[in-house]
Amino acid sequence: MRIREENRNMILLATVTLCCSALAGTLALFEPVLGPAPEKRVAEGAVIDITRTSIQAPVRVVGAPFEPNVNPRER
Repeated sequence: MRIREENRNMILLATVTLCCSALAGTLALFEPVLGPAPEKRVAEGAVIDITRTSIQAPVRVVGAPFEPNVNPRER
């Protein structure tokens, strides 16, 4: 039994979908036993000094300012 060339992409998509669904379902069944994954903190709760960050160095702008083209017929 051969799969016709027109149907190969759909068979591949269906196979990958079924495998991923089976894996997700299996992990969902084991979640009550293992418990939810612990949350990881990305950054520490450090205090940020606002007075230092509000003073910024001047920025040099190079080139013409951006103006959106609202009327494509006019250049």
